[in-house]
Amino acid sequence: MKKSTKRIIAIALAVVMIAGAFAACTAGNNGGTTDSKVYKVGICQLVQHEALDAATQGFKDALVATLGEGNVEFDEQNAAGDSATCSTITNGFVANGVDLIMANATPALQAAAQSTTTIPIVATSVTDFGTALGIDDMGAATGINVTGTADLAPLSEQAAMFTELCPDAKTIGILYCSAEANSVYQAEVIAEELVALGFETKSFTAADTNDIATVTKTACDECDALYIPTDNTMASATATIEPIVSDANIPVICGEEGICKGCGFATLSISYYSIGYKAGEMAADILQNGTDPATMDVKIPAREDLVMKYVADRATALGITVPEGYEAIDMTAE
Repeated sequence: MKKSTKRIIAIALAVVMIAGAFAACTAGNNGGTTDSKVYKVGICQLVQHEALDAATQGFKDALVATLGEGNVEFDEQNAAGDSATCSTITNGFVANGVDLIMANATPALQAAAQSTTTIPIVATSVTDFGTALGIDDMGAATGINVTGTADLAPLSEQAAMFTELCPDAKTIGILYCSAEANSVYQAEVIAEELVALGFETKSFTAADTNDIATVTKTACDECDALYIPTDNTMASATATIEPIVSDANIPVICGEEGICKGCGFATLSISYYSIGYKAGEMAADILQNGTDPATMDVKIPAREDLVMKYVADRATALGITVPEGYEAIDMTAE
């Protein structure tokens, strides 16, 4: 065989080998940059409701888009609103050696942080990370194995909505779960904001869903309008709250869209899918690049990501004219 022929064959074989290696590296990649490792990710979601479900979906979508569907394995578990179950779930993740824990909501984050100081934790749907973790004067990063995305809209702007939408109200009731640390934080802050605007405030707390109907009826009897913060217990019980406030003709402004859709009439809300997606991108950075979560800034919603929304039928029933700048919530959307 001539030398030139041997050389052509050798070049052709090299091209085939390179192409095969490239195909092997990209197999299972749906557009993201991946390696051959299959990452195990444990997801602990506090309770099932619209906002947290959207955050979990956004998180999963971001990881699959970045790592490739074949390169991430999710162990998704729901605690059905019980903090002790969150601990059982996150301890199980640690025992199973997951590569990363996603904690959806404050009690899930608190449980995960108690379960491990070494496995990276990315949390979402957390109002204030410092309050949740007991960190005083927390900077942009936690300094421990935790990072993630917050769900807090500006409470001062939510308070100002009462002046705009309920100008005749004198007493505002704040309805929340006393067992949720971040709900307590929101209630305290917005009470100060409302008082500064000239309103009287009263707090009405429920320890769990069993108390909500009674507490809501009392709040409606004693107040002209209600505020419900981003509260997981209340979010899971909007079907209980809605007929009570509707019968009493009491306007409810809410901390997020899911609760507003369930029992309120107006909100300044974020997209929970978006904050979940951002948390997924942060998780991918940790898994792929080895970035230390202790050094990663906790992400808070940008003002341009916040939208003033309202439920048209409820506003009409309450006799409230919603000004321009509010977007009607699609009540038919899943």
